[in-house]
Amino acid sequence: MSIYKSNFPLKKFCCLAFLIFLKISPILAFDTSGGMHPKAQIDFVKKQIRLKKEPYVSAYNLLIKKADSALLIENHAIVDFSIPGYYSDKAGHQKNSLALQVDGISAYSCALAYRLSNQKKYADKALYFLNSWSRINQRYSQLDGSLVMSYSGTTMMIAADLLKGYNGWGQASQQQFRYWTVHVFRDAANSIRVRHNNSGDWSRLASLLADVYLEDKEDLQKNIDLVRADLFDKISPDGHMVEEVKRQVKGIWYTYFSLAPLTASCWVIYNQTGENLFKAEKNGSSIQKALAYLLYYDQHPAEWKYASNPETSLTYTETGPWPANLLEAMNGIYKGPDFDAFVLPYRPVMYPKHDYAWTFPTLMPLSLTAYK
Repeated sequence: MSIYKSNFPLKKFCCLAFLIFLKISPILAFDTSGGMHPKAQIDFVKKQIRLKKEPYVSAYNLLIKKADSALLIENHAIVDFSIPGYYSDKAGHQKNSLALQVDGISAYSCALAYRLSNQKKYADKALYFLNSWSRINQRYSQLDGSLVMSYSGTTMMIAADLLKGYNGWGQASQQQFRYWTVHVFRDAANSIRVRHNNSGDWSRLASLLADVYLEDKEDLQKNIDLVRADLFDKISPDGHMVEEVKRQVKGIWYTYFSLAPLTASCWVIYNQTGENLFKAEKNGSSIQKALAYLLYYDQHPAEWKYASNPETSLTYTETGPWPANLLEAMNGIYKGPDFDAFVLPYRPVMYPKHDYAWTFPTLMPLSLTAYK
């Protein structure tokens, strides 16, 4: 049985009709706190690039290469983002997911390139992808429509937040995008955000990012409460992710696939409220312990007790350099030799496909203290 969602109008509305119908507060001035990329982080990275410091220069060059390639492609926006279940139709799932994955990473790459380079061509191309999806896409459907929109569409929300103060984004187009964000993208995320496994983690991150863009403090708080409520139900005292190890041979991958959005949500929450869930502990459980557990078993799969020959970062390579992207990001929170040693061969890390929590972690480092 398919899941079918559509609140999108079939007729085009004028700008005034959008403003009345949406009942969303007027677009405010640029929010310097940011979601994934606060202003302090952006300013820090721009300084490192200006001073020609590594690994920032090499990571920036990778970003620009990705953004330049995005300048050459057309959008793949579709009316119905219809994604069959991965385990029932893997080929169809992957093929249909590409539309949002390609356009989302293109929009994100260009938006970030604009913020770091101030070159208008990147901002305009990012807006091309955002506006195309908000104009064309009306719904999501089938079993994995909501989940893939959540974990692939995070890029759209990050790009929109990065471009919030760009004067080239017209009022009518912004209102169109806000409508799509509320009635398609966030609707998809919120439809599954009560789940307690990786699906819930991705949908909460997606919803948080949408809330930041929309400046919706009420829904932001709902997501924060959800993240807090089951954080220590997810992570056991020894560090394993309770729901993800049930995937047995794929349990190490799914541990990553849960921790990536969970930690990204904690980063967004920290940027928006100052609450530091990275340091939270309960009965011996903590995010840091879960990350250490992931790293250990990815390097020692023979000791994985949930299945023989589990997939690791060396054997499952379809999605990019995992968990290097996650550990590179977390290296800014939990500084230590283990994460650094694992990431070093992959640096500068860019994670260009499939799911998007930590996409440019070498270029855009995390800090819980002042960026210096």
